[in-house]
Amino acid sequence: MFKKFKLNTLLLFLPLTTLIFCFNSPKNDDEKMQTIMVSVKNTLSYLHYSPKPINDAYSQNVYDKYLEMIDPAKRYFLQSDIDEFAKHKTKLDDYINKGDLVFYNLTYNRLFDRIDKIDKATKDILSKPINLDEDETIILEPKKKKLPATEQEQYNEWKKFIKYNILQEIETLNAREETQKKKKDSVQKHNLKDTIKVEILTPEQKRLKATNEVKDLVTESFKRIKKRKKMDWFTVYMNAYTEVFDPHTSYFSPKDKDEFDSQFKGKIIGIGALIQEKKGYLYLGPLTIGAPAWKSKQLNEGDKILKVRSKPNEEPVNVVGMLSDEAVRLIRGEKGTKVTLTVEKKDKTIREVTMIREEVSIEDTFARSIIINAPNGKKYGFINLPSFNADFEDAKGRNASDDIKNEIIKLKAQGISGIILDLRNNGGGSLTEVGDIMGLFMNEGPYVQVKEGNGKIQTLRSKTNAPIWTGPLVIMQNELSASASEILAGVIQDYGRGVVIGSPQSFGKGTVQTFVDLNRFLSSNDDFGALKLTIQKFYRVTGESTQRKGIESDIKMNDYFTHSEIGERFDDYALAWDKIAPAKFNRLTSFDIAKLQKNSAARLEVNKAYQLLQESAKWKEDLDKEETITLNQTKFNELMKQRKNQIKKFESLNKFENGLKFVRYTDELTREKTDEAFKKKSENWIKNLQRDIYLKEAVNIVSEIK
Repeated sequence: MFKKFKLNTLLLFLPLTTLIFCFNSPKNDDEKMQTIMVSVKNTLSYLHYSPKPINDAYSQNVYDKYLEMIDPAKRYFLQSDIDEFAKHKTKLDDYINKGDLVFYNLTYNRLFDRIDKIDKATKDILSKPINLDEDETIILEPKKKKLPATEQEQYNEWKKFIKYNILQEIETLNAREETQKKKKDSVQKHNLKDTIKVEILTPEQKRLKATNEVKDLVTESFKRIKKRKKMDWFTVYMNAYTEVFDPHTSYFSPKDKDEFDSQFKGKIIGIGALIQEKKGYLYLGPLTIGAPAWKSKQLNEGDKILKVRSKPNEEPVNVVGMLSDEAVRLIRGEKGTKVTLTVEKKDKTIREVTMIREEVSIEDTFARSIIINAPNGKKYGFINLPSFNADFEDAKGRNASDDIKNEIIKLKAQGISGIILDLRNNGGGSLTEVGDIMGLFMNEGPYVQVKEGNGKIQTLRSKTNAPIWTGPLVIMQNELSASASEILAGVIQDYGRGVVIGSPQSFGKGTVQTFVDLNRFLSSNDDFGALKLTIQKFYRVTGESTQRKGIESDIKMNDYFTHSEIGERFDDYALAWDKIAPAKFNRLTSFDIAKLQKNSAARLEVNKAYQLLQESAKWKEDLDKEETITLNQTKFNELMKQRKNQIKKFESLNKFENGLKFVRYTDELTREKTDEAFKKKSENWIKNLQRDIYLKEAVNIVSEIK
């Protein structure tokens, strides 16, 4: 949950002298990092919802977190490195108090020293024949791995890692070959024009090709690591300090904060193309349909980017060897301005393409609806809300509640009998949007209680007494539904206004964050970034926190995430669940939840697709728990064969169609005739809806609500 937080209000309760940190303008990066350290510590101590004592216990937690973050797979450091680092284990509290970089410098320099040596070692490994017939295994689970005691042990472990990647790449080539064969057979079977090329490689050719691919992969990964500046790695170090407070408290560098703002508003100013790094070059990734790059008709995915001219009167910048995020900053700019890309096409021709930067909507953050014609002859409305987006800086910017309102109005005009609101995979957003959306479905009342660190509790209310939809309502959620999604699902459930269906419980994020610019407290013109920190905790109108426990579905339907460790309860540093006094509210009793549960359970028990999906999810869970795997090619191939045979059992899930009939709005069909981008998006969306097992059950449930 993110809140537009009035920091000035909080400052009224704190001595201003405690928050104004006076530093001279830093002369270099080290001085800037020292300033950031002290500023972050002070901001955490004064403004965090539940500040931790900065002591030796805290230091040990930060130490463990940091090492886990910079070497999670235990591939870079030796045991002797850790033994040396351990001398600082109880001193990290002192370092952040003073802005001492001794530990950061030690680990940073050692990491890059090890990376240089491992880079050379992998080149040596890949310069020699790789024996895939040895009877070896590799440990996949980092918790089961021991750090190498010597450089030779580390060399051997990297050799195993390279073998594993080669075997995986060979398997990828096999799978690609099989897919092409199936496509060719299908084309010939149906007497279609055969343009499919099937390249059959010998086992030795596959081994050589796979080895070269892995060689490029490893080489490029080290190049990317080495390109990262010391200040970039410092962000990781600071987040070890912040995330021990709680998992949603983070330090953001200036560029990271800009990226967050763009995502939160659901828009960026640019050309609408992903930029990917490969073999020391930057390439265009997938193009956003309808965006400038796509509309130019001159750019394609896979084009190599050579230069970027940010402004017409500036010289183009050579981006060869540049990091992708640096190139992205050159490509983005003010709306309506020109940007020119010099690219090398796949045919090796060089082309300059000039585009006008546009506001590129991140379409996946906005609500969208469609009509479902159910087997019972009635119409139901489906609304997908991927994010509780809001634009606090632009009064005319889009927000989730207005989008939902517009979609309901459109659906009502079609004579629907119920609404399904899909909050699956919705990680939250603006808290105020929850109250506005609640007001679309019921009369005024409290929707959440917010508790501050000082114990003060505020009850937020929806003040609308003119809901625009009072009919049957179903909320869909899963384990990735978090924060604002949980507040909305919780209030709908607590009031008895609708039925919540989906995974047994949602994510369990019951905290509120705000951004605090570190510059606010520093007498300097430099940009020191910002701290996103937890300032409040929220509770349902029943008084129960959503923290860790999330929202329990009225009608439970397991999915692929159910067996995974997804959710706040799996984080060691997540704030605890608790309970406060309930708010006063009037519960509605408009349907028989027990009957709905009974009917749904009966349907799911005989739903073959759903039962097969449960079996598939359990099988994948067992695979994830495997701690080792063979590196002997014969045994590896046999294992892959066994897995493929098992996968065949689940192939029908890929072809599943729920039988629902979807009807688009007349104005959308008209728009599709002239808007190729919109048409493509619509086709993809409907295709996914037709494959949705859970949506079919949601329709059954909403049709039974009286």
